[in-house]
Amino acid sequence: MNKVILLFLFSIFSLITNAQNAEMADTFRQEGKIYVVIAVLAVVFVSIVFMLFIIERKVSKLEKELKNKAD
Repeated sequence: MNKVILLFLFSIFSLITNAQNAEMADTFRQEGKIYVVIAVLAVVFVSIVFMLFIIERKVSKLEKELKNKAD
């Protein structure tokens, strides 16, 4: 059952992605704004990775504290 659902979702996803046109990307590329878009995406990605790193450190610290209290 799960395989059928995944097949259906991937089929719909591939249809949606094929239906998109690249006019906006071409316009951004011609005007030089594509670099701004890439920079913004890079900043967002780096920010998310940094936040995940901080959260992981905090969780590890709490796990160690909990382990020490249990001992």
